[in-house]
Amino acid sequence: MDLLTFFTGGLPAWGLAIVLPLLFAAGFVDAIGGGGGLISIPAYLLSGLPPHIAIGTNKLSSSMGTAVATGHYARRGYIPWKTAGASVAFALAGSFAGARLTLVASEFALTVFMLVALPVIAFYVVWKKDLVNEKPPLSARRTLALCAGIAFAVGVYDGFYGPGTGTFLMLLLTGAARLDVFRAAGVTKAINLTTNVTALVVFLSSGVVLVGLGLLAGAFNIAGNYLGARMFSSKGQAIVRPIILVVLAVFAARLVAQLVGLA
Repeated sequence: MDLLTFFTGGLPAWGLAIVLPLLFAAGFVDAIGGGGGLISIPAYLLSGLPPHIAIGTNKLSSSMGTAVATGHYARRGYIPWKTAGASVAFALAGSFAGARLTLVASEFALTVFMLVALPVIAFYVVWKKDLVNEKPPLSARRTLALCAGIAFAVGVYDGFYGPGTGTFLMLLLTGAARLDVFRAAGVTKAINLTTNVTALVVFLSSGVVLVGLGLLAGAFNIAGNYLGARMFSSKGQAIVRPIILVVLAVFAARLVAQLVGLA
């Protein structure tokens, strides 16, 4: 195999023209409000990759971008390490439980549930003028317990279904656990990086990752994550709400399309 084929995964020029710009956009969106997978996975699928190869390759490119954003937030002091550590552990446990649930629950049922829940979530984001907590922060112990519980619940969803995980974490960590938007983003990135890398190891061992294409697309994803993380640091909360609303709208459209296909 020559280098060109290795780094393109055998995709034609039109396929790369779809994947690379959309992976940049996915990284930008993911660094700010989560939900980059709603852009990156369809990009791989539109390029003609089979679903299992698309998901596996996406884990490589998204892990690269998420690592950059996580490092940036860590240097900025946005990651409360004790809270993040407990959240990561519970997210991994939840993800394992969610994966097991796929054996007994139908994707159709979860899709219907999400379509009911999404308008409520969108209303909350629109109604709440910003993501800054007006209420005083909770005690350290209660904050830790809530973050761990949220991480487990969203981890179950991530293991079972997945898209929009980062967005839901941001909303719950700011709304329920009362973290400020910067610490919520830091904890979200720590969780996302850990679960992405864990899944990537599984996909690599199963041989469903186009490593060269993942590295090339990952470079674009890194650039998007880097720009998004810098904009988040400077504009912070002002840019989070519109990004989250756009992600939720795209997610809802995808769920409707998927529901039609499942029905």
